[in-house]
Amino acid sequence: MPPRGRRYGGKLLMRSRPLTIVGVMGTFAGFLLLHYPLLRLPYFWDEAGYYIPAALDFYRSWLLIPQSTLPTGHTPLVMVYLALAWRVFGFSPLVTRAAMILVAAGTVVALYALARRVASREAAIWSALLLALSPMFFAQSSLVYLDLPVAVFTTLAVLALLEGQMLMFAVTASLAVLTKETAVVLLPVAWVFVWRRAKAGQALPLKKTWLALTAPLVPLAAWAFYYHHVTGFWTGNAEYLQYNLYATLSLGRIFWSLLRRLYEVFFGGFNWLLVVGAALGIWRGRAKEGNGDIEAQKIAALAPQERSEKPQGPQERADEKARLFRDFLFLAGGMGAAYVLMLSVVGGAILPRYLLPIFPALFLALVALVCQLPKVLARSLCAATLACFVGAWFINPSYPFPYEDNLAYRDFIHLHQQAAQFLEARPPGERILTAWPATDELARPFLGYVDRPLRVVPVQGFTAQDFGDVSGDSFDVLYLYSRKWEPPSNWLAQFPYLERVQEHYFDYAPQIGADGLAARYGLRLLARFEQRGQWVKIYKKQ
Repeated sequence: MPPRGRRYGGKLLMRSRPLTIVGVMGTFAGFLLLHYPLLRLPYFWDEAGYYIPAALDFYRSWLLIPQSTLPTGHTPLVMVYLALAWRVFGFSPLVTRAAMILVAAGTVVALYALARRVASREAAIWSALLLALSPMFFAQSSLVYLDLPVAVFTTLAVLALLEGQMLMFAVTASLAVLTKETAVVLLPVAWVFVWRRAKAGQALPLKKTWLALTAPLVPLAAWAFYYHHVTGFWTGNAEYLQYNLYATLSLGRIFWSLLRRLYEVFFGGFNWLLVVGAALGIWRGRAKEGNGDIEAQKIAALAPQERSEKPQGPQERADEKARLFRDFLFLAGGMGAAYVLMLSVVGGAILPRYLLPIFPALFLALVALVCQLPKVLARSLCAATLACFVGAWFINPSYPFPYEDNLAYRDFIHLHQQAAQFLEARPPGERILTAWPATDELARPFLGYVDRPLRVVPVQGFTAQDFGDVSGDSFDVLYLYSRKWEPPSNWLAQFPYLERVQEHYFDYAPQIGADGLAARYGLRLLARFEQRGQWVKIYKKQ
């Protein structure tokens, strides 16, 4: 008989606060060590454009709806969290990055707790490790975005739902929607799950259950009414709604968005290795089932390490874990389908990070199925995937992708630091023509690139169309940079049909050539900076 309280499920980790705190702080320390070279980096892309200014507005003036940047309607929990961290430890990139890394550490521990409840100890370790070191999760761990914080609350909400802890579900799901409003798609999945359990005779007290299942709608509605009262919009703004909703509602765009989302889930970032392993695990499980070895499969595949630890006996514990694993697969599949469908219909930018809330459950489901393979094969596959994940931190794909999907964002920041220092050292008063986010980097010293604001002339982007109305008299210096990842071996260019799809549905256009601009405006090259395929070129009018 194991010692009292020694249990492998989420109940222990949810109840044992000291153990949970130790796990989070240990993971936090490991993440800090791995992110050490990144901790003092200035703010990047949407951090600079929205999240840091919004958090600063709350930090300085207690404004839930920002005034120093265009409000987007996002629920404010992350910005409030950062502002409170700055009040305690001071405003700096180091404090900001550490605060976000703490959230990432909590997500990994939450996944481990969930995995211990529905799968084996080995599956829990591998799923937590693979999530932590997957290229997108690792890159996003120190960045100020909303999607990774949603992941921690979503994972805890799934664990609470499996355990029947409806108060905990109400709290964690409410925190999820207060982190980002799109997390509300979790609720219909939860409603179907509870209805399904009720049909199986596992219903919880009706009043308590449905109060908990609808409770997250209350803070979301309160935020929507408050936002409408202040701005006149229920969410976003006119430009935001046009880009993220009205312009996306065509069948062709939804179809191609769906294909891209499925690619990001099942193939991108070496996820395909786990998908192949999971498919083999399902095949092996069905083969065992066909041989009449169902119960042995439950014990051997789902919980091999715990046979000697079960106070009720191995059969009962295996049955419970097998049931919970099936319930978990239903929730994971439902959440995955809900997010993929929602993000195929709305959202102007097809950013992989929007899928981060489902990645913990996705990794756990895939790894648990991989663990149904023979032990040596399962461990080898997980180790190979882990090595590929770490390699993908530094290896950029041969097609356009967001810099934030791996450590390419670090190269972007380093180049823009060099450019900003070069421009700041030049005579004051020069008009610098460039595109966002460089415009904000040069004009807002709190972002960490310059000590004083420089004189900026904004241009929408670096395509031929963007320069159509730009007069040579409007600027003195041109600051060009690789705003998009367009490698020389870009395979998208080898498929004209796919390139036309990108242009028609996703506003893709190649960046204009620097030589053509130099000839058009009579420019000479002042400085050039390069790093791992990215570049910055600074020109002066002759």
